[in-house]
Amino acid sequence: MSHVIRRASELALDETTVTVLRAALKTTADEIVQAIIDEVPSYAGALSGRMGGTIRRAVRTALGHYLDLASGNATGGDGGDAAYELGRGEVRDGRSMDALLSAYRVGARVAWRCLAAGAVPAGLPAAEVAKFAELTFAYIDELSAASAAGHADELAARGRAHERHLEHLARDLLAGASPDVLLASAQRAGWQHPVSLTAVLLPAAQARPAYRALDPSTLVLDDLPDATGVLLVPDADRSHLSRQLTDRTAVVGPARPWTRASASYARAVRARSLSSDIRDTEDHLPELVLSADVDAFADLRARALAPLRTLPVATARRLEETLRAWLLHQGRRDEVAAALFVHPQTVRYRMSQLRELFPDLASPDRVLELTLAVGLRVG
Repeated sequence: MSHVIRRASELALDETTVTVLRAALKTTADEIVQAIIDEVPSYAGALSGRMGGTIRRAVRTALGHYLDLASGNATGGDGGDAAYELGRGEVRDGRSMDALLSAYRVGARVAWRCLAAGAVPAGLPAAEVAKFAELTFAYIDELSAASAAGHADELAARGRAHERHLEHLARDLLAGASPDVLLASAQRAGWQHPVSLTAVLLPAAQARPAYRALDPSTLVLDDLPDATGVLLVPDADRSHLSRQLTDRTAVVGPARPWTRASASYARAVRARSLSSDIRDTEDHLPELVLSADVDAFADLRARALAPLRTLPVATARRLEETLRAWLLHQGRRDEVAAALFVHPQTVRYRMSQLRELFPDLASPDRVLELTLAVGLRVG
């Protein structure tokens, strides 16, 4: 408040004027509060009862401190500190800075009217009235600036705390925490849980830019290992989400109930480890199923295709390709031939070889095992 102190040094109210003004402090404070209630809608119901009494006392204290300044008996620090805390409190009470500044403008007008009404009859020289007015409005400007700083700092602190709570919730979701833990975490973060969440993996540097184009309730982490970021998108329209991520190096997991978001994340992670070409895990379910247990799949192939291992490598490869086409095209010879770019008679010859190698080729269990073994190449 150095600016106000400098102005106060140019105006030292005499003791008679100060005494008159102090006697009217309660009435002045009451008029200020009533004017704020009448003119600033946000305070219509906020300054009544016990809270109203507290505010009136705070206004009287501020006015008293102002008169100390005006009479040359104070340094100005306390008023600014109180105004700063007032600004922080307004955030906690849910009021905007615009409302608080409006209250200050109303308060300044009423304060000056009341102070002037006391000072002039008390004999304040006309030449000093202008200085008194300047000091009054400068003092209230300083208070409003301190309140604005407190309001902004409280908003920033709350914003940081909110971000931390959201990050903590996202980590709980990825870790597969229990529903009770997740509900408590969501409540702390003030996050309204959706029906489902869809995990999206992408490079960490792309996480925040991609997040800005999505539902604002999306949860984001951009500090996972290997420079990986993850988005947890609520109730996503899958086709729309894919279009939004067209220019991103993203892997989209399945939609899952929000408390099971870890399953969506786990599938996206596995899909990324399987192939760098996968974008939507829903388009690659067979590969994901067969890669769920790589060792088991390798054992299945080794057992199911063991008869081919007795043949020369080139022959075994041709027969495996023929067997794959025959199974996938359900034995339709012409379609098999077209897929292999060979004559149907060649398909007939190769299938006779395969039937010798696999005498139970018509068995449903054998067909299932061979379909899994040769239908896809994984790993």
